[in-house]
Amino acid sequence: MNRYFPLPGHRNSGTAALAVEASAQQGKYEQMAAKLFETQPQWGGKQESQAAVFRGYAQDLGLDLARYDAAVADEGTKERIRKDAGDGTALGVTGTPTFFLNGKKLVLNTEAEFRQLLTDAAR
Repeated sequence: MNRYFPLPGHRNSGTAALAVEASAQQGKYEQMAAKLFETQPQWGGKQESQAAVFRGYAQDLGLDLARYDAAVADEGTKERIRKDAGDGTALGVTGTPTFFLNGKKLVLNTEAEFRQLLTDAAR
């Protein structure tokens, strides 16, 4: 399960979370998340809002922009993100990504170690 955890030091992380959640409401979570990760070098360090850029990505993904805009502005969408961030803080999350497996926070050094833990848990 994916959760939102916007980082306070990254000006557009909350805006990005809104864009992803608004896209998810139209079945495009994975596509928007992938687009934001792919383009993060272009927008990640900017101090000005990137909401218009993210809306452009929504348009590129074929989303209904009226529904997208309504979801971004909806207090329920914002509350979903705040709740995820609050839950993460309560669990000791300090950055992203953070992984939990069977209720235990993982400390990972390599991708191979992560894959092995998943394999072991599936047995």
